Amino acid sequence: MAEDSKIPSLGWFIAGLGVGALVGILYAPKSGRETREDLANSAREGKEYVRAKTKQAAEQVSAMVDQSKEQLSDLMDKGREQVSEYVGRSREAVDRGRAQWEQFVERGKGVVTDQTTRVAAAVEAGREAYRTTTTDNNS
Repeated sequence: MAEDSKIPSLGWFIAGLGVGALVGILYAPKSGRETREDLANSAREGKEYVRAKTKQAAEQVSAMVDQSKEQLSDLMDKGREQVSEYVGRSREAVDRGRAQWEQFVERGKGVVTDQTTRVAAAVEAGREAYRTTTTDNNS
């Protein structure tokens, strides 16, 4: 809020310089040459004041821009960290899922192997029974 009031006060300062110069010319007991020199000096001082205030304002804006850049950089770093954390969590979940899937596949292979063995044994028992039955009947 204080920074906003600096610009109008600069305007008032310049207006005050003009009024002061006018009053000084009207009431000055100096010669024309001395008055012109005083006016030139006042103009130079006003110019230097404006130049100094402009430089100060530019430095403040530059500092604010630098601060904003730092804040943006900090936000970007935090965002990267969060994304990295989420990617890490996702990888862990995928790895856990993959491990569980591999366990299920191995269990399934075991069940299939067991059932294959049982079916093969049953088929072999059936063949033996058929052979025994056909051999006994042919004799």
